[in-house]
Amino acid sequence: MKGIKIFTSLAALLFAMSISMHIMAQVPNMGTSKTGDAEKAAVDKMNIDTKASSVNWRAEKVTGEHVGTINIKSGELVIQGGTLNGGNIVINMTSIICTDIADAGTNAKLIGHLKSEDFFSVEKNETATFVISNVKVLSAKKVMITGNMTIKGISNEQSFEAITGIVGGKMSISGAMKIDRTKYKVVYGSGSVFDDLGDKMIYDEFTLDFKLMTS
Repeated sequence: MKGIKIFTSLAALLFAMSISMHIMAQVPNMGTSKTGDAEKAAVDKMNIDTKASSVNWRAEKVTGEHVGTINIKSGELVIQGGTLNGGNIVINMTSIICTDIADAGTNAKLIGHLKSEDFFSVEKNETATFVISNVKVLSAKKVMITGNMTIKGISNEQSFEAITGIVGGKMSISGAMKIDRTKYKVVYGSGSVFDDLGDKMIYDEFTLDFKLMTS
């Protein structure tokens, strides 16, 4: 009689387990953890609007400075959970212009020099690129962006702070990047490379002020 009771209890337990497993099989994700791919924020790749975006450059020398603009050829930003997570930018080096010299001849001479082998060798290197490798959130809108800048085929890591925001489904990024040109073998007029330059010395760092907007 005792054996019959044990057998009956065991059969009831097995029956209950089979019903429970059947119900779990019919309900999606039942019995599984909520962590994992299903919980990860969606990743969006957004193209940079080259017409709505801008890059301004500024280079200083002992006797003053020159400023101008350069165009973005293409690029995209990677957004995850409403936050910048990656991306890349391609700069059209052939588009560089100077905006502070009014005289056409002097202006053309400067631009020709910047495009020459003394500086950016634009004929051989028509583009420069920046590829984001890491984004650290500093505050609600401020981030620290780290990535690889490639100029004249030479790559170096660059980091800079930027302000981000999303308006109307579009992301904007603004900030300034200081670049040491000597790391890219642009050494013309560099006081850290050549001696006795006097007032012809050009400072090693130049600045790119940028405003990016996705389309």
